[in-house]
Amino acid sequence: MLSFTFEHSLLIANPAAHSGKGAEALTTIRQYFDQHTERTPPHIVLTQGPHEAERLVAKAARYDSVIALGGDGIVHEIVAGLMQLPRDHRPALGLIPMGSGNDFARSIGMYINKPINALQQLYASTVKLIDLGEVKTDFGEHACFIETLSFGTDAAIGLDTIKRREEHTSARGAHLFATSGLRLIATGRNGIVCNVSIDHQPPHRYPILIFAVQNGPTYGGGFRICPKAHIDDGKLDTCFNVKYANIPHFLQLFCFARFGGHARSHTVHLQRLEHLEADFLGIKPPCQVDGEPLVGSRFTVDVLPHELSILSPSEPKRYR
Repeated sequence: MLSFTFEHSLLIANPAAHSGKGAEALTTIRQYFDQHTERTPPHIVLTQGPHEAERLVAKAARYDSVIALGGDGIVHEIVAGLMQLPRDHRPALGLIPMGSGNDFARSIGMYINKPINALQQLYASTVKLIDLGEVKTDFGEHACFIETLSFGTDAAIGLDTIKRREEHTSARGAHLFATSGLRLIATGRNGIVCNVSIDHQPPHRYPILIFAVQNGPTYGGGFRICPKAHIDDGKLDTCFNVKYANIPHFLQLFCFARFGGHARSHTVHLQRLEHLEADFLGIKPPCQVDGEPLVGSRFTVDVLPHELSILSPSEPKRYR
């Protein structure tokens, strides 16, 4: 039995997602509704450039739901738009994942790059509240994140994967993240000094190489950097190195992180939290928030518990 309809839904599609496969997926979705005339299709809008999805969503209060067709980038834009609306007027977020990384899709168990399977999951979905993360910087920048925030080498890797996708590399997902990582790890081998305070405790100084704050467990197309993270537990999770790691050890940790094996190392620290402060002592480290660059040298991070409604599949796909 269907528990959801698209009658009052806005579908925002990024046709360029996944090297143009977003456009193919949209054609497939339209053909589905042409063949199932008894089902009301959503109102469909295509994005033409950066931040257009955010602007569209900021005016979407009359809809019950906003469906993102694309990758993590369009999800981030739509979340930014939703957060501009009053909480009691925000549509629920739905997802038809058609990207390279798709980490938020993994967190909620949506089928990836299979638009009809994802559409069927939406039909059987229920509304669920999830957490968000919020980050502010000393440069006046501010963003909410639905999956990941990172600093240092792993942020540089994440930003490099975006650049390579724009250059039409054939690598995708975890393979893309891994190949960027192998190339960039040596450049960050000395780390960046950072004072870290968690939940208002006194700060400690670390030689940061990897530093992630997660809402969900993965980044980089499936790397389980915070394997025990949950998007609806009222907490964020962090993983950062507390000791210097030489290049061979760092490469080993990087490989182990694909399936969460790095969590057993004494070199890294994992912790659940509600509030975090990171001070890089005047240095502007590489920083990414859901794949978008963020500028600052001091960062304040907070969890926003149960802040956003999503369309959650009743039969989520399990990812390792």
